Amino acid sequence: MSASRRIRDVARSLSFAALVVAIAASPARAEDTCRFVTIGSANVRTVSEAGITLEDGRTIRLAGIELANTVELPAGTTLTLKRLSAAPETDRYGRLNAHIFIAENDTERWFQADLVGRGLARVSSRVGEPGCARLLLAKEQAARAEKVGLWGEPVYVMGKAEEPAEVLKNRGRFALVEGRVLSVRESGGTIYVNFGRRWSEDFTVTIAKRNERAFSAAGLTPKSLNGRRVRIRGWIEERGGPWVEAARPEQIEVLGN
Repeated sequence: MSASRRIRDVARSLSFAALVVAIAASPARAEDTCRFVTIGSANVRTVSEAGITLEDGRTIRLAGIELANTVELPAGTTLTLKRLSAAPETDRYGRLNAHIFIAENDTERWFQADLVGRGLARVSSRVGEPGCARLLLAKEQAARAEKVGLWGEPVYVMGKAEEPAEVLKNRGRFALVEGRVLSVRESGGTIYVNFGRRWSEDFTVTIAKRNERAFSAAGLTPKSLNGRRVRIRGWIEERGGPWVEAARPEQIEVLGN
Protein backbone atom coordinates (compact mmCIF):
# COMPACT_ATOMS: atom_id res chain seq x y z
CA MET A 1 0.00 0.00 0.00
CA SER A 2 1.37 3.45 -0.92
CA ALA A 3 2.14 6.09 1.69
CA SER A 4 -0.58 8.38 0.32
CA ARG A 5 -3.13 5.58 0.52
CA ARG A 6 -2.16 4.89 4.15
CA ILE A 7 -2.54 8.58 4.99
CA ARG A 8 -6.02 8.67 3.42
CA ASP A 9 -7.05 5.53 5.33
CA VAL A 10 -5.83 6.99 8.63
CA ALA A 11 -7.64 10.25 7.92
CA ARG A 12 -10.87 8.40 7.21
CA SER A 13 -10.47 6.37 10.41
CA LEU A 14 -9.85 9.49 12.48
CA SER A 15 -12.82 11.27 10.91
CA PHE A 16 -15.09 8.30 11.64
CA ALA A 17 -13.83 8.05 15.22
CA ALA A 18 -14.48 11.75 15.73
CA LEU A 19 -18.01 11.34 14.39
CA VAL A 20 -18.77 8.48 16.76
CA VAL A 21 -17.44 10.43 19.75
CA ALA A 22 -19.48 13.49 18.76
CA ILE A 23 -22.65 11.45 18.45
CA ALA A 24 -22.15 9.78 21.82
CA ALA A 25 -21.36 13.07 23.54
CA SER A 26 -24.08 15.26 22.05
CA PRO A 27 -27.69 14.06 22.38
CA ALA A 28 -28.81 17.61 21.50
CA ARG A 29 -27.27 17.16 18.05
CA ALA A 30 -29.29 13.99 17.52
CA GLU A 31 -32.43 15.89 18.55
CA ASP A 32 -31.72 18.65 16.03
CA THR A 33 -30.66 16.31 13.21
CA CYS A 34 -33.58 13.94 13.59
CA ARG A 35 -36.21 16.66 14.05
CA PHE A 36 -38.14 14.72 16.68
CA VAL A 37 -41.69 15.64 17.66
CA THR A 38 -42.75 14.59 21.16
CA ILE A 39 -45.87 12.41 21.22
CA GLY A 40 -46.14 12.11 25.01
CA SER A 41 -44.99 9.87 27.84
CA ALA A 42 -46.13 6.48 29.13
CA ASN A 43 -45.05 3.57 31.32
CA VAL A 44 -44.06 0.07 30.21
CA ARG A 45 -46.41 -2.80 31.02
CA THR A 46 -44.76 -5.71 29.17
CA VAL A 47 -42.28 -6.42 26.38
CA SER A 48 -42.70 -9.16 23.76
CA GLU A 49 -41.78 -9.95 20.15
CA ALA A 50 -44.82 -7.91 19.10
CA GLY A 51 -43.37 -4.78 20.69
CA ILE A 52 -43.53 -2.78 23.91
CA THR A 53 -46.99 -2.74 25.49
CA LEU A 54 -47.74 0.35 27.56
CA GLU A 55 -49.88 0.54 30.68
CA ASP A 56 -52.57 2.36 28.68
CA GLY A 57 -52.82 -0.61 26.28
CA ARG A 58 -50.99 0.89 23.29
CA THR A 59 -48.13 -1.01 21.63
CA ILE A 60 -44.88 0.54 20.40
CA ARG A 61 -42.93 -0.62 17.37
CA LEU A 62 -39.38 0.74 17.80
CA ALA A 63 -38.94 3.02 14.78
CA GLY A 64 -35.78 3.08 12.69
CA ILE A 65 -34.28 -0.25 13.77
CA GLU A 66 -34.55 -4.01 13.30
CA LEU A 67 -34.12 -5.95 16.52
CA ALA A 68 -32.09 -9.13 16.82
CA ASN A 69 -33.94 -10.24 19.96
CA THR A 70 -36.66 -9.00 22.30
CA VAL A 71 -35.56 -5.90 24.17
CA GLU A 72 -35.37 -5.73 27.94
CA LEU A 73 -37.29 -2.95 29.66
CA PRO A 74 -38.53 -3.33 33.25
CA ALA A 75 -42.26 -2.96 33.86
CA GLY A 76 -43.06 0.55 35.07
CA THR A 77 -40.21 2.24 33.16
CA THR A 78 -41.30 5.73 32.11
CA LEU A 79 -40.73 6.48 28.44
CA THR A 80 -40.84 9.72 26.50
CA LEU A 81 -42.28 8.94 23.06
CA LYS A 82 -41.17 10.83 19.95
CA ARG A 83 -41.51 10.50 16.20
CA LEU A 84 -39.74 12.06 13.26
CA SER A 85 -41.53 15.20 12.07
CA ALA A 86 -42.33 13.68 8.66
CA ALA A 87 -43.14 10.17 9.90
CA PRO A 88 -46.60 8.72 10.58
CA GLU A 89 -47.45 8.18 14.22
CA THR A 90 -48.67 4.60 13.73
CA ASP A 91 -47.81 1.70 11.44
CA ARG A 92 -50.27 -0.33 9.38
CA TYR A 93 -50.98 -2.55 12.38
CA GLY A 94 -51.96 0.39 14.58
CA ARG A 95 -48.79 0.28 16.68
CA LEU A 96 -47.09 3.52 17.69
CA ASN A 97 -44.12 4.00 15.38
CA ALA A 98 -41.98 5.76 17.96
CA HIS A 99 -38.48 6.57 19.09
CA ILE A 100 -38.24 6.25 22.85
CA PHE A 101 -36.17 8.17 25.37
CA ILE A 102 -35.46 7.25 28.98
CA ALA A 103 -34.55 9.86 31.59
CA GLU A 104 -31.15 9.27 33.21
CA ASN A 105 -29.23 11.74 35.40
CA ASP A 106 -30.90 14.87 34.04
CA THR A 107 -30.47 13.67 30.44
CA GLU A 108 -32.47 11.54 28.03
CA ARG A 109 -31.06 8.30 26.62
CA TRP A 110 -32.14 7.61 23.04
CA PHE A 111 -33.04 3.93 23.31
CA GLN A 112 -32.77 3.08 19.61
CA ALA A 113 -29.28 4.59 19.31
CA ASP A 114 -28.24 2.76 22.47
CA LEU A 115 -29.42 -0.60 21.09
CA VAL A 116 -27.65 -0.06 17.76
CA GLY A 117 -24.46 1.05 19.50
CA ARG A 118 -24.42 -2.08 21.65
CA GLY A 119 -24.94 -4.34 18.64
CA LEU A 120 -28.44 -5.37 19.72
CA ALA A 121 -30.17 -3.97 16.63
CA ARG A 122 -29.50 -2.98 13.03
CA VAL A 123 -30.56 0.21 11.32
CA SER A 124 -33.75 -0.48 9.40
CA SER A 125 -34.41 0.18 5.73
CA ARG A 126 -36.84 2.99 6.60
CA VAL A 127 -35.43 5.47 9.08
CA GLY A 128 -37.32 8.32 7.41
CA GLU A 129 -34.78 11.13 7.78
CA PRO A 130 -31.36 10.96 6.01
CA GLY A 131 -29.50 12.91 8.71
CA CYS A 132 -30.96 10.74 11.44
CA ALA A 133 -30.07 7.63 9.44
CA ARG A 134 -26.44 8.76 9.25
CA LEU A 135 -26.25 9.07 13.03
CA LEU A 136 -27.61 5.55 13.52
CA LEU A 137 -25.45 4.11 10.72
CA ALA A 138 -22.29 5.51 12.34
CA LYS A 139 -23.20 3.73 15.58
CA GLU A 140 -23.91 0.52 13.68
CA GLN A 141 -20.58 0.72 11.87
CA ALA A 142 -18.73 1.17 15.17
CA ALA A 143 -20.52 -1.84 16.70
CA ARG A 144 -19.81 -3.94 13.61
CA ALA A 145 -16.11 -2.98 13.65
CA GLU A 146 -15.87 -4.06 17.30
CA LYS A 147 -17.94 -7.22 16.63
CA VAL A 148 -20.15 -6.56 19.63
CA GLY A 149 -23.58 -8.08 20.14
CA LEU A 150 -25.11 -9.62 17.02
CA TRP A 151 -22.03 -8.69 14.95
CA GLY A 152 -20.08 -11.39 16.73
CA GLU A 153 -22.54 -14.09 15.60
CA PRO A 154 -21.99 -15.95 12.28
CA VAL A 155 -25.66 -15.66 11.28
CA TYR A 156 -25.29 -11.88 11.02
CA VAL A 157 -22.10 -11.89 8.93
CA MET A 158 -22.30 -9.40 6.06
CA GLY A 159 -23.67 -10.96 2.88
CA LYS A 160 -21.57 -10.86 -0.29
CA ALA A 161 -23.34 -9.94 -3.53
CA GLU A 162 -20.93 -12.15 -5.49
CA GLU A 163 -22.26 -15.16 -3.55
CA PRO A 164 -25.99 -15.02 -4.44
CA ALA A 165 -26.72 -18.55 -3.27
CA GLU A 166 -25.51 -17.61 0.22
CA VAL A 167 -27.48 -14.36 0.18
CA LEU A 168 -30.61 -16.27 -0.79
CA LYS A 169 -30.36 -18.29 2.43
CA ASN A 170 -31.67 -15.12 4.13
CA ARG A 171 -34.85 -15.10 2.04
CA GLY A 172 -37.67 -13.54 4.04
CA ARG A 173 -35.24 -11.94 6.49
CA PHE A 174 -33.72 -8.49 6.94
CA ALA A 175 -30.06 -8.55 5.91
CA LEU A 176 -27.07 -6.47 4.83
CA VAL A 177 -25.27 -7.25 1.56
CA GLU A 178 -22.09 -5.70 0.13
CA GLY A 179 -20.81 -5.83 -3.43
CA ARG A 180 -19.79 -3.93 -6.55
CA VAL A 181 -22.50 -2.72 -8.94
CA LEU A 182 -21.98 -4.16 -12.41
CA SER A 183 -24.61 -2.11 -14.20
CA VAL A 184 -27.65 0.13 -13.73
CA ARG A 185 -30.52 -0.31 -16.18
CA GLU A 186 -34.06 1.05 -16.56
CA SER A 187 -37.11 -0.83 -17.79
CA GLY A 188 -40.59 0.64 -17.58
CA GLY A 189 -41.08 2.15 -14.16
CA THR A 190 -38.18 0.30 -12.52
CA ILE A 191 -34.45 0.93 -12.15
CA TYR A 192 -32.37 -2.24 -11.85
CA VAL A 193 -29.08 -2.11 -9.93
CA ASN A 194 -27.34 -5.29 -11.06
CA PHE A 195 -24.51 -7.07 -9.26
CA GLY A 196 -24.10 -9.78 -11.90
CA ARG A 197 -24.88 -10.61 -15.52
CA ARG A 198 -27.43 -13.36 -14.88
CA TRP A 199 -30.68 -11.84 -13.63
CA SER A 200 -32.04 -15.32 -12.95
CA GLU A 201 -29.27 -16.07 -10.45
CA ASP A 202 -27.42 -12.93 -9.35
CA PHE A 203 -28.20 -10.37 -6.66
CA THR A 204 -30.31 -7.41 -7.82
CA VAL A 205 -31.66 -4.24 -6.21
CA THR A 206 -34.65 -2.42 -7.68
CA ILE A 207 -35.66 1.22 -7.28
CA ALA A 208 -39.08 2.41 -8.46
CA LYS A 209 -38.77 5.35 -10.86
CA ARG A 210 -41.24 7.29 -8.71
CA ASN A 211 -38.68 7.18 -5.87
CA GLU A 212 -35.70 8.29 -7.98
CA ARG A 213 -36.06 11.94 -6.95
CA ALA A 214 -35.71 11.05 -3.25
CA PHE A 215 -32.48 9.15 -3.97
CA SER A 216 -31.07 11.98 -6.07
CA ALA A 217 -31.93 14.52 -3.35
CA ALA A 218 -29.91 12.42 -0.91
CA GLY A 219 -26.91 12.42 -3.28
CA LEU A 220 -27.55 8.90 -4.54
CA THR A 221 -28.46 9.28 -8.21
CA PRO A 222 -29.03 5.64 -9.20
CA LYS A 223 -26.92 5.81 -12.38
CA SER A 224 -23.95 7.08 -10.32
CA LEU A 225 -23.85 3.71 -8.52
CA ASN A 226 -22.52 1.98 -11.64
CA GLY A 227 -19.13 0.46 -10.81
CA ARG A 228 -19.28 1.53 -7.16
CA ARG A 229 -18.95 -0.73 -4.15
CA VAL A 230 -22.04 -0.41 -1.97
CA ARG A 231 -23.80 -1.84 1.05
CA ILE A 232 -27.49 -2.70 0.73
CA ARG A 233 -29.93 -3.24 3.61
CA GLY A 234 -33.42 -4.63 3.28
CA TRP A 235 -35.59 -7.72 3.18
CA ILE A 236 -34.26 -10.49 0.96
CA GLU A 237 -36.74 -11.80 -1.59
CA GLU A 238 -36.37 -14.19 -4.51
CA ARG A 239 -36.98 -13.19 -8.12
CA GLY A 240 -34.81 -15.65 -9.92
CA GLY A 241 -31.83 -14.67 -7.78
CA PRO A 242 -31.86 -12.79 -4.46
CA TRP A 243 -33.51 -9.37 -4.69
CA VAL A 244 -34.03 -6.30 -2.49
CA GLU A 245 -36.42 -3.44 -3.18
CA ALA A 246 -34.83 -0.12 -2.18
CA ALA A 247 -37.56 2.38 -1.40
CA ARG A 248 -35.46 4.75 0.73
CA PRO A 249 -31.97 6.23 0.14
CA GLU A 250 -30.77 5.07 3.57
CA GLN A 251 -30.91 1.50 2.23
CA ILE A 252 -27.81 2.14 0.10
CA GLU A 253 -24.39 3.13 1.43
CA VAL A 254 -21.59 3.89 -1.02
CA LEU A 255 -18.39 2.33 0.37
CA GLY A 256 -15.86 3.63 -2.14
CA ASN A 257 -14.63 3.13 -5.70
